[in-house]
Amino acid sequence: MDRKKIIGSVCGIAAAVCYGTNPLGALKLYGEGMTTGSVLFWRFGLAWLIIALVMAVRRESPKVSWPQFRTLSALGLLFIVSSLTLYLSFMHMPAGVASTILFTYPVMTAVIMSLFFKERMRLVTVVSVLLSLVGVLLLYWGDGTNALSLLGVLLVLASALSYALYIIVMDKGSLQMSSFKINFYVLAYCAVGMLVYSLLSGAPMQVPHGGTSWFYVMWLAFVPAIFALVLMVYAAKYVGSTATAIMGAMEPLTAVLIGVFVFGEPFGPRLALGIALILAAVAFIIFAKR
Repeated sequence: MDRKKIIGSVCGIAAAVCYGTNPLGALKLYGEGMTTGSVLFWRFGLAWLIIALVMAVRRESPKVSWPQFRTLSALGLLFIVSSLTLYLSFMHMPAGVASTILFTYPVMTAVIMSLFFKERMRLVTVVSVLLSLVGVLLLYWGDGTNALSLLGVLLVLASALSYALYIIVMDKGSLQMSSFKINFYVLAYCAVGMLVYSLLSGAPMQVPHGGTSWFYVMWLAFVPAIFALVLMVYAAKYVGSTATAIMGAMEPLTAVLIGVFVFGEPFGPRLALGIALILAAVAFIIFAKR
């Protein structure tokens, strides 16, 4: 394995762990009465401000060509959809379960790459799809008495699909620019998108109050936004979209641990089996791509 693949692998794993901490900040802020639009607006707005300051220090121009702007616009819109649907799902189901269902995006990535980019569709990909579907159904039925919210499951699946498309566009877009410039535009789109969402939904735009709220807002701005996005750019460039998605296995594991040990979310045998099947589905794709 060459140096770039090693760096890409480390970045992919670190990005997944960072992104898996989303529930930590989101649920704490929800508990303090903040709306989804407000949480995401401050998350992306502060992250964009930090990226802009870094670019100013680096004397990096934000100028891009029209084809690059179109690709960046697609990335921004996809990340708006992925983030908004994921955070809305936290209101309908345990965050650890939501983050595990989100991890179906590596399977979606592999299927899309096979259907539209002529990657060979192997039997193992079909098996992975079936395993992930069974895993999602097990998570949906939970402990066998109370099923998860169907709306919540659909929101997470929409988040997974848009995230898979985000990774593919990042890989195939061939953006010859720094990760800071890429995320300068992606985060700007997301901040404006959350402001528009809040206005259209009629939810008031709230300002964090108190040191605790600001701490978790800054956490969301740095860890699952700046760190995760910048690291994922390098991972996608150095090891490709499918491998980046595969290394995201650390994401649901991180979220589940946070949900169980920080928020006391339930975790029974059926949930454990559902998580195991989804991770097994991704593991099969790993062997198919070796």
